[in-house]
Amino acid sequence: MSDASSDDKTEDPTGRKLSNAREQGQVARSAELPAAVIVIGALTMLLMSGGWLVSRMAQIFANGFVFDRTTIDKPLLLPAHFGDQLLSSFITVLPIMVFTVIAAIVASGVTGGYLFSMQAVTPKASKLSLMSGLKRIFGTHALVELGKAILKFTLVSTVLWWSLMSNMDSLIQMGRMGLEPALTAAAVMIMKSTLWVALSLAVIAMIDVPYQKYAFMKQMRMTKQEVKDEYKQMEGSPEVKAQIRRRQREMANSRMMARIKDADVVITNPEHFAVALEYDPTGDGAPIMVAKGSDHMAQLIREEAKAHGVYLFEAAPLARAIYFTTEIEQQVPEDLYHAVAQVIAYVFSLEAASPMNPPQAKPRVKVPPNMQFNPDGSRLEKAGATA
Repeated sequence: MSDASSDDKTEDPTGRKLSNAREQGQVARSAELPAAVIVIGALTMLLMSGGWLVSRMAQIFANGFVFDRTTIDKPLLLPAHFGDQLLSSFITVLPIMVFTVIAAIVASGVTGGYLFSMQAVTPKASKLSLMSGLKRIFGTHALVELGKAILKFTLVSTVLWWSLMSNMDSLIQMGRMGLEPALTAAAVMIMKSTLWVALSLAVIAMIDVPYQKYAFMKQMRMTKQEVKDEYKQMEGSPEVKAQIRRRQREMANSRMMARIKDADVVITNPEHFAVALEYDPTGDGAPIMVAKGSDHMAQLIREEAKAHGVYLFEAAPLARAIYFTTEIEQQVPEDLYHAVAQVIAYVFSLEAASPMNPPQAKPRVKVPPNMQFNPDGSRLEKAGATA
């Protein structure tokens, strides 16, 4: 099946496609920006040196043609003499070299960020394809690069020609100067010319950077079918989704079981249902259900409650009513306030009981008719059940 045409790719790329492209080393890059930054940065360093760097280089260059009597008598010493001059020159320009390297690294990451991908340098059979090669040579990208090259050549050539013509008189006068003054004047002239060249490169970079981002995003566009397929892959297979849901339930149950130790009472069915309630007597809110479960989970809740000394109160209708009407970390319904208050008051009286202050009698909790449920969750249509 042939690839989808560019006309069909109307959708913006998804984050996953951009991430996969980045892993393969495909990001927006502008070769013009680092070039302009390097030239401008080096020129800035030269200007900041205040002429000292140019004078120093002129002095080193001049000293290279000055020989003492020992060097003249022993020609074998000439390599060492020139080596000293080269070392001095290298040390002099080393700060500029370091600065330009740092500037190149910083500028390279402006458009596409910093990236190292082995996939980008791995040999691919598609790169050896004749048709792919012809597309790269005669494609739109090649035409754009050709246009940029022509524009760059035209701008730089025009700037250099203008600079040469405007400094023709100074060039002629250099022939009458000494070596060091001539080198200094030439350096100033070169710096001025480089400044204008750098400005022309900056103009090209300002055009190229947004274009490269636009071209990259256009290349990454997707068809509607590709977007749908990717969303399906992200959702995963039914087995994976079931495993995710199971893991989520396990995590939720783990958090729920950890909350039982904070409960004030666990109301049971006694075997099929269990709900744990927490109540803050200093607040103005209703009791909150911190855990609930049926069958095996209800047994685990009861065991956890016993382990932490939480009182178990047997009230089948009330346990079912809270189980089917309240979610975890929610307050019990208003219709159950009275019944739950009786249970909480009884539990608190047990905790505060003493020989001089006996506990309350265990209440017979009455559940409102509209809050009565069968074990299967259906409503029980009969008048008030009592625990």
